[in-house]
Amino acid sequence: MRYLCIAYYKKPSGQMDEVIAVSKNLKKRDLQTASVILDFKKLQVVTCNLDGVQVPKDWNHIVKYYFEHYENIITRLFDENGYTVEKREPLQ
Repeated sequence: MRYLCIAYYKKPSGQMDEVIAVSKNLKKRDLQTASVILDFKKLQVVTCNLDGVQVPKDWNHIVKYYFEHYENIITRLFDENGYTVEKREPLQ
């Protein structure tokens, strides 16, 4: 897998729902629907548009944010693309 795609959908109740997916290739639909797309082969942000606001494409900042929530998925993506992630001890 190469890409992490994250999409946000507004529920009828007004709450936001987050959907993530990993893929080998980007499809036209991914580019149209995903709010955030991270390329773990080139280590770059393909797109980052949250609620209609263009967010700066700062790779380190964005990956750090999502790593807190999806540590296993992001570690696997780094590993599959030839990068290593240092394991850290949980805070007590």
